[in-house]
Amino acid sequence: MPREYRTIQEVSGPLMLIKQVEDVAYDELGEIELASGEIRRCKVLQVEGDNVLVQLFEANAGLNLSSAKVRFLGRSLDLPVSQDMLGRVFSGMGDPIDDGPAIIADKRMDINGVPINPAARQYPAEFIQTGVSAIDGLNTLVRGQKLPIFSCSGLPHANLAAQIARQARVLGGQSNFAVVFAAIGITFEESEFFISDFRRTGAIDRTVLFINLADDPAIERISTPRMALTAAEYLAFECGMHVLVILTDITNYAEALREVSAARKEVPGRRGYPGNLYSDLATMYERAGRQLGKKGSITMIPILTMPEDDKTHPIPDLTGYITEGQIILSRELDRKGVTPPIDVLPSLSRLKDKGIGAGKTREDHANTMNQLFAAYSRGKDAKELMSILGEAALSDVDKLYAKFAEEFEEKYVSQGFETNRSIEETLEIGWQLLSILPKSELKRIKQEYIEKYHPIKD
Repeated sequence: MPREYRTIQEVSGPLMLIKQVEDVAYDELGEIELASGEIRRCKVLQVEGDNVLVQLFEANAGLNLSSAKVRFLGRSLDLPVSQDMLGRVFSGMGDPIDDGPAIIADKRMDINGVPINPAARQYPAEFIQTGVSAIDGLNTLVRGQKLPIFSCSGLPHANLAAQIARQARVLGGQSNFAVVFAAIGITFEESEFFISDFRRTGAIDRTVLFINLADDPAIERISTPRMALTAAEYLAFECGMHVLVILTDITNYAEALREVSAARKEVPGRRGYPGNLYSDLATMYERAGRQLGKKGSITMIPILTMPEDDKTHPIPDLTGYITEGQIILSRELDRKGVTPPIDVLPSLSRLKDKGIGAGKTREDHANTMNQLFAAYSRGKDAKELMSILGEAALSDVDKLYAKFAEEFEEKYVSQGFETNRSIEETLEIGWQLLSILPKSELKRIKQEYIEKYHPIKD
């Protein structure tokens, strides 16, 4: 029986100080029993001698310091896991919120987990098809990769997240594929959108959903992505599944860290965020990957909105250091009506070369990808020149490149949020666009591929 303490000294926001406590460890879970019998949860943030600072999971309203009792449970926050989690919706604390029964757990897992040992990592090398051409064709997602999406406030990243969760699959192994989707600090309206979209399309059957609303406590916002990653680790490394983890919005998670750090009166780092933001994000991101000797894998797509559309803001900046590339959404393309508004030129997947080519996608993938990047870049330059000097200032070839850039945005990038393209369709659309240019301009593609795949035969 856990020992009870009635020595609560003070409560400040989400923090509570308890004195004369024995044998308590960092991150240990506790329960606070109010005079009414109501139980609220907390976890240990700091231990100094016999003084313990805990963080409340719920609000502190109605908490009477003299009558409340605290007991510590001797374990950290854990999640009951089972394959029955697929098709279910949970709160950010891992409680079912879909009116279904409680999960009968195969086991309970500590949500803090551990990052994968670098020596036990297997290099990401298999293609994951998202059905989105701008990702599959140009910034390819590879199984075991961490590929964040950098968005701006007001852009449709929620629609893109739902689309990827709905469409993503491993070629040749769809039945063994699962999605763990964690929505962090979202509105009730966004929550309803995700749940109803997954149910409408049937994607819910292979998905585990964790929903944390904007009015939930900050501590729950911090635990939500860890709950999701714990579920993913169980499905991947103990059930042998290929799991795609989508976390949206990491910015809300970082804001919760800043709120708790301020309450603890810690010395702030850049822009008021805690000084350990880099290592905190790394402890989450580095739980994704592939392990030697294990069939399953965890691929991660964290989504974050860049405050003030600033790529150098600490959250996207540090995320970019830890992860393997980024997909960037553009306000300019969104204003043009391009959906999804993915700006392919500043976007990057550092592992794309490992997941494409013969036996993975198609032999011509790397050549056409490089040619499309080069042609679109030159086409955008030509359009800028045309807007300054007029069309007459362009050569005939540059006019073709300007036309290519327009068609590329309309037909390749803009596919809507309901279209699911196979990699073959994406590559064929790329070839159709490259046929706008003279064959002599296709300098990045091997002649044998031009003869085999170019839609216009000599």
